[in-house]
Amino acid sequence: MDIREAIRERHSVRQYKDEPIDTDTRKHLEELINETNEEGGLHMQLVCDDPACFDTFLAHYGKFSNAKNYIAVVGKRSIDDLDERGGYYGQRIVLHAQTMGLNTCWVAGTYSKGKCGASVADDERIVCVIAIGYGENNGSVHKSKSKDKVCNIPESDMPDWFKEGLEAALLAPTAINQQRFLITLENGEPVITAKMGPMTQIDLGIVKYNFEAASGHKCR
Repeated sequence: MDIREAIRERHSVRQYKDEPIDTDTRKHLEELINETNEEGGLHMQLVCDDPACFDTFLAHYGKFSNAKNYIAVVGKRSIDDLDERGGYYGQRIVLHAQTMGLNTCWVAGTYSKGKCGASVADDERIVCVIAIGYGENNGSVHKSKSKDKVCNIPESDMPDWFKEGLEAALLAPTAINQQRFLITLENGEPVITAKMGPMTQIDLGIVKYNFEAASGHKCR
């Protein structure tokens, strides 16, 4: 499975099997997180066998079960675009995890920051966490907006690479499936901006990564 396939196959999963991530997969995942932290200037961490983080009313209401492993998306408070950066580099981990046979779910409001087992310095904050493990199922397809709701360019005027990026962007997970972003072209360069709404800066980073991974073009 390559990244483009992972984008199509990956769906949010909240119910996990009660089994640990196997040793080799965990090693590869930790290596990827370390490489990504170095590139992105973040402090993301894999935390395993820690059910307390999801022991909240909202997590139970959200139907999480056996969510014991997660990636804490952590970075310095001084980073101006920390939420967007966390979404961007977190999605890199999410898609690679999918290629490893793991399932994931972005979690911004239904976990306990106070019970989170990640190491967070005084000058850092947790952006969100990503539940990870072997799912009881592979999740389900979310309903997406039509292309014209997130892009103001006629499809007939879109380069093929832009169409691929746009389709991947629409497959990106967003908070409460809001998809509050706009994609356009400026002098041949793709530009993605976030509209107002909860967690839209995290969403922006996730959407940008999907677009770039599928299209092969950097965006701003």
